[in-house]
Amino acid sequence: MFGLFNTSPVLETSSSQWLFDAFAWALDNFDADYFYNETVLVLPNNTFFPGSVDSPEEMANLIFDRVKGYVGVGHWPTRLVEDDNSPSLEAPKVEIKGALRGAGGIADDSVSDAHRLPILFNRQQISNPEGMISSFAHIIAHHLGQMANEPPPGGVEYWPHVTELLAIYSGFGVMFANSAFTFRGGCGSCYNPAANRDAYLSEREATYALAIFAVLKEIPNSAITKHMKGHLRGVFKKAVKEINGRDNDLQRLRCCGEKE
Repeated sequence: MFGLFNTSPVLETSSSQWLFDAFAWALDNFDADYFYNETVLVLPNNTFFPGSVDSPEEMANLIFDRVKGYVGVGHWPTRLVEDDNSPSLEAPKVEIKGALRGAGGIADDSVSDAHRLPILFNRQQISNPEGMISSFAHIIAHHLGQMANEPPPGGVEYWPHVTELLAIYSGFGVMFANSAFTFRGGCGSCYNPAANRDAYLSEREATYALAIFAVLKEIPNSAITKHMKGHLRGVFKKAVKEINGRDNDLQRLRCCGEKE
């Protein structure tokens, strides 16, 4: 009876601790100063993705260029390739000039296609921009994560999960939480799997990671919840409250870099 009003945590302790550990890994390996001073919360609207296009290819390029810019890798030599279910393209060894991320990077437009990192896109995702944004952010996070100086928590088994976390760390948490689960419905014609992305973090895990991002970046709840699916807003607020009570874990993350 006396436990009637006790509330259960958003996640099991092992899951929430892994998310804190993964955030610490990201801060240690991918420029904590850039995170605190330049990373922004990216939202799925025309403010962050302005412009008009006339074809799926142009839409994909517009979205991808914006995603690269927000991650801070606009100078990376890449090229978009439509995913036609043919054998996977072998990624060439690419040269990234200057800083890995941010203004210190040096773009080189003279790089040939053969020496650019091929990025696959699915034209059917044009009908689901949030899914396309998340997919591109996840692909970039995959390549960025491979440049870490130390292995992520959990090792190779958790690689897809840690790269999603790295995309959330890069500012794309709203899209990852919103697109982590897609209702299939009862009618086969109502659901197009090709238009949606594969998710590895659950809705609650992605929402919790977004909450860690928000607490570290001191972003108020209202600036985020209005862009989230209705059933995730309460989860996000509860996660923020929990995270603010984890002083030791927060101190560990804040010690990774000092905000100016």
